[in-house]
Amino acid sequence: MAEDDTPLSETEERDVEERSAPKAKIVHAAVVRQGKDELERPLSSLFWSGVAAGVAIMASLSTEAGLHHRLPDAPWREAVSGLGYSLGFLIVILGRMQLFTEQTMVAVLPLAQSPSFARLGRVARLWSAVFGGNLVGVALITAAAVFGHLQSEEMTGAMIEVSAKLQEKTPAATFLQAIPAGFLIASVAWIRSAANENGFWIVLALTYAIAIGGFTHVIAGAAEAFFLLWSGHGSPAWVLAGFLLPALAGNIVGGTGLFAMLAHAQVKEEL
Repeated sequence: MAEDDTPLSETEERDVEERSAPKAKIVHAAVVRQGKDELERPLSSLFWSGVAAGVAIMASLSTEAGLHHRLPDAPWREAVSGLGYSLGFLIVILGRMQLFTEQTMVAVLPLAQSPSFARLGRVARLWSAVFGGNLVGVALITAAAVFGHLQSEEMTGAMIEVSAKLQEKTPAATFLQAIPAGFLIASVAWIRSAANENGFWIVLALTYAIAIGGFTHVIAGAAEAFFLLWSGHGSPAWVLAGFLLPALAGNIVGGTGLFAMLAHAQVKEEL
């Protein structure tokens, strides 16, 4: 008898089922259901959740800058301080707040499964509310940090130093380095649906990869860009044209153009 034909008891079959990873189409269905739920949420809920996420993502800049300030000037300092970059994402994603780049995949899969102008309008509605809310939250919290002196002068200097790395990139480099970041963040929802119990470590690993890879996330990077703007180290033109637009485009290409479409393509014939 072939090995695959070995008979199993009912209890053993149940154990096999429990220990098996979910099939790709099951993960796809779970993410599609999540996307449909998000597309049906009231506009005000999406916006205010986006604002909360924009405020919370500031924790990434604060923690990374704090570690950068307190660690010695050694070759490994950036590798360790990069762990602080993950904190804001952990708060936002595990707290179920609306982060724009995570929605680039979640909201697009229902559209890819059943294309229609009505659903396309729903996706555009969600993206606009979440992205607008994220930027409002980021702009408010960074203005409060700079003008309200929510941190010490030493911390302010460290936050400027960490943020200034954005200005070393050309718009083209920002766009290209935003593609991997969009791909990685879009993969969070997919992987968490397959291994939900490990959500903390999934978010930590993927966002730490963005930090040490020097990739560009439009919302986390917006915290740095607005901090430079309010502190007098950046111009509105640079924030908009030098960072926000190319980072936004790159994240969409990575999250929607690559991950979401590939995730759908792998199960399209099975649906």
